[in-house]
Amino acid sequence: MTGSDDGERAASPGVAPSSMTDGEAASRLEVDGEDFELRPDGFRGTHYTWISGPNPGYGFSTSPTSGSLEQHQASIRNFLSMVDPTTGYIEDN
Repeated sequence: MTGSDDGERAASPGVAPSSMTDGEAASRLEVDGEDFELRPDGFRGTHYTWISGPNPGYGFSTSPTSGSLEQHQASIRNFLSMVDPTTGYIEDN
């Protein structure tokens, strides 16, 4: 992951490891018609699983996360802006 000038780190796409989904509190958030499950990642960050997306388990993680609703929405919108609408994945350039 790469940091930006304001201390935020870039999203890292992929499928959530199974250890991340065991016993941790999750919440759901709808952004621009898309549903995401949010879980703490154990590193002061958040893993976002794209529930309404075409690829089961696909999502991304960010760290650190302030936990504010606005930050979660911005992270999700940034992720969605990078997704190829044909494949449902972020393509390598």
